[in-house]
Amino acid sequence: MVTRRTVIKSALAASTSAIAVHSGLSPQTVSAAANERIRLGVVGIGPRCRYVLGGMLKHADVQCVGIADVQSSRREEGKQLVDSMAGNANCETMIDFRRLLDRKDIDVVLIATGDRWHASASMLAAEAGKDVYSEKPCGITIDLCKRLSETIERTGRVFQAGTQRRTVTNFRQAVELVHTGKIGKLKQLHATVYLPEIKTEWLPGQPSPDPRQCDWNLWLGPAPWRPYNEAYVNGRWRGYYDFDSGARLLDWGAHTVDLCQWAKNADDTMPVEYTADENGITCKYEDGIPLRIHFLETPFGDRPGWIQSLGTCPVRFEGTAGSVEVGDSGGLVAKPESIAADLPELPKKERGLDVEAHSRNFLDCIKSRKMPNANHVVMRRSHTASHAAALSWILGRTLRLDPKTEMFVGDEEANRLRERPERDWS
Repeated sequence: MVTRRTVIKSALAASTSAIAVHSGLSPQTVSAAANERIRLGVVGIGPRCRYVLGGMLKHADVQCVGIADVQSSRREEGKQLVDSMAGNANCETMIDFRRLLDRKDIDVVLIATGDRWHASASMLAAEAGKDVYSEKPCGITIDLCKRLSETIERTGRVFQAGTQRRTVTNFRQAVELVHTGKIGKLKQLHATVYLPEIKTEWLPGQPSPDPRQCDWNLWLGPAPWRPYNEAYVNGRWRGYYDFDSGARLLDWGAHTVDLCQWAKNADDTMPVEYTADENGITCKYEDGIPLRIHFLETPFGDRPGWIQSLGTCPVRFEGTAGSVEVGDSGGLVAKPESIAADLPELPKKERGLDVEAHSRNFLDCIKSRKMPNANHVVMRRSHTASHAAALSWILGRTLRLDPKTEMFVGDEEANRLRERPERDWS
């Protein structure tokens, strides 16, 4: 019988050592002055990226000058979006994102490839002197999140993870109620993810396309070699271990676990114990406070009784004097209602998927050289916690994690799964 554990063991057996990715690029010192227009390059431009890019380009001080994508159709769609918003035809397109990183006139890159590429592309961009906005999950392993954070620290670049709810008003207000003690002493945190999955049957191989139409080798990047199938490049790669993060758990967990970390004031640490069951994962902090990650059958499927129809990515914080829950609808439910009485009225059109404010925070930090709301330290801790939770589900047992070393205590197999082999794609 094929189980999730046998899938992981097979993946481990595919290679016994990681192959580092080298770009040959030397560090630059590109950054935008306070009053200059910020010149943006895009790496990977699928549907989500076009949404994020549209939000960024609403800011008058941003100009997109280049788009790199391995698929010709996506390059052209991206160029049409940028040129239509700019009123010109100046946006250059290319297949290989390393050409983009070589350009001295680019200050910042938006990375919105599939999960397998986020960390490697972000590190190469930072080494090339670019500030980085990366879609989540920012690394598909604990080790990659660590390496990415250390690269940002060493190069002095500004980094923003695409966990935009840290800059959305209703989530910020909910966290404020916790931090100001309005719900009393914090007792429990609740996050949601949709049901984890590791697909056990790969799609049948098809002839590889002309690289000018779709560069399959570059699409795979650091992931292990697999035969081409057009479904992968059209978005059906989720759930396949080689391409995905934490059995899909980080698709939402990168947001919802991150919000719980923030509410807990735990941006410099993470839970130390992780236990999965059929309905979710219980994570415990050193002080005993639990973070419960609830599994949903689908993003819009059956919900635990506490969810108040607040849209996708709901979280709940419970204290000794009350509770507060928020989700992507833009609303907030507090009990008793009196604890939220002094909060300003929420914006009527703002939603959890909105990126305009989050990108503004990033752009302002590019100019000030301050740390953005979802900086590399925040990303590293919340992503590591999410990965540890996913590994407890994959391995089917309780895991203990040392938050200082980011190593599992007394579990060699779990520690081996902190990283994955990387293919030499260059």
